[in-house]
Amino acid sequence: MEFSWDVIACLGLAVLVHVLVYIFVMQKRARSIDGRHVVVTGGSSGIGVCLAIECVTKGAHVTIIARDEKKLKSAVDRMELVRQRPDQKLQYRSLDIGGDYEEVARVLAETEATVGPIYALLNCAGMAICGVFEDVSVRDVHKLMNVNFFGSYNCTRHVLSRMKSAREGIIVFTSSQAAMFGIYGYGPYAASKYALRAMAETIAMESREHGVSVTLALPCDTNTPGFEEEEKSKPRETKIISGGGGLLKPEDMAKAILQDALKGNFVSIVGAESWLITMLGGGLLPWDGFFTNLLHALVIGPLRLFAYGLHKYFNSIIRKCAKEERASKNGSGDKVEAK
Repeated sequence: MEFSWDVIACLGLAVLVHVLVYIFVMQKRARSIDGRHVVVTGGSSGIGVCLAIECVTKGAHVTIIARDEKKLKSAVDRMELVRQRPDQKLQYRSLDIGGDYEEVARVLAETEATVGPIYALLNCAGMAICGVFEDVSVRDVHKLMNVNFFGSYNCTRHVLSRMKSAREGIIVFTSSQAAMFGIYGYGPYAASKYALRAMAETIAMESREHGVSVTLALPCDTNTPGFEEEEKSKPRETKIISGGGGLLKPEDMAKAILQDALKGNFVSIVGAESWLITMLGGGLLPWDGFFTNLLHALVIGPLRLFAYGLHKYFNSIIRKCAKEERASKNGSGDKVEAK
């Protein structure tokens, strides 16, 4: 009987911890962006346009930035369909945000002159080029860094000091689950996303006392035009490794990112798989709430064995693909199927 009561007490404690996590962490009050100016980079498609639409539904004035003017106009048309009131300002700017900083600053200042100070900057512009490390051209690596890292750097550099002076503001960096650990075929792409993660962590620490919150979004594979383009350059091994997680809808990822950003959460993820990978690969990430961190402390030890098994599984896929490729080159019919 004593053992049974111990079990009941432990279960009761576990339930209590989860309730406290829900009350003190999950139920943080979201800030309002009604009537505030929100800028979304990469806002012409994918997660970016879905984020822009979400912001419009919450009454924000929204500026979307991308390079393709035709796509930008189409995105604004979609935003118009959910406009909450006639005085909402919805606009776009065609701009290479990974280029000259002075030009980026000039355009952002121009949007502020017409719409008002930027309250939230949602950095969503990004691209992926995959391939075995030495097969990705130097030109493509520079392109990845310009779009994925310098695009976010340039825009953030312009707004950050203004937000600190105003003692309010929200900045979102859209990174990737590839920022949690390196995967076959993702070398330069993962490096650019790791750089975003480091920048987000640093700015969050520097800006918290100035009233500016930072959110690091870590999407898994999401059904966007960018993902379709990414698939064209993925090695076979990469497709097998990353193919088991399914595809998330961009609308779902956008809702999660905006919700976390408005609540001031640093990490934004969707799904159990993303939670596992993020917790294992981001032990020093500033997760919000004592009880959330207590929960992590209780489960992260056993999960380390899960990580070991995951790497063993990935390496077995790579060995099978290499063996099959060698057999094919030697003209052998003895092929090994990679599962």
